[in-house]
Amino acid sequence: MQVPQVVLQLDAMPPRLTALLESEWAYLALFGVFVLEGAMLMYFMPSELIVPGSLLLLGGDALIPVLAVAVLGATLGQYALFKVAQRGGREYLLSKSWFRIDESKLDRFDGWFDRWGPVVVPVSNALLFTRGMLTVPAGFAEMDDRQFVALSAVGTLIFEVALAGLFLYADTLL
Repeated sequence: MQVPQVVLQLDAMPPRLTALLESEWAYLALFGVFVLEGAMLMYFMPSELIVPGSLLLLGGDALIPVLAVAVLGATLGQYALFKVAQRGGREYLLSKSWFRIDESKLDRFDGWFDRWGPVVVPVSNALLFTRGMLTVPAGFAEMDDRQFVALSAVGTLIFEVALAGLFLYADTLL
């Protein structure tokens, strides 16, 4: 069975976007996207596509800088959400329209944190569909800031390396 090739029409990309991706601002824009992703505020694209899409546009040589920007940006975004949860509390977050986790899901994630403790932060960050979901219960539990940042960064690194590895492997098959 032959895998269909995905053709990226870079010549059809808007000139401003092409210029941005070829400039020194590319990584700053990518950093901003990852901050939004980490804070669970990025609703315009799946987080699983950011690193592969970045490597597709910037090239495989950009692997280390893309991973660094991904981990730093997502960790900063998660830390911001962690602090909002820590200071604002449960009712505050549930009342905000930008917070798109319903109470029943939040109860489930609270239960995971209560049962397993801080170890679920990197585990949830490394898994599809639960990525970052334990950030809020960690904030509610008033987890130590440094511990949260370290565990969040580890989970994000595992997740993004796996995505990059899958993309680079698939790219060799095409």
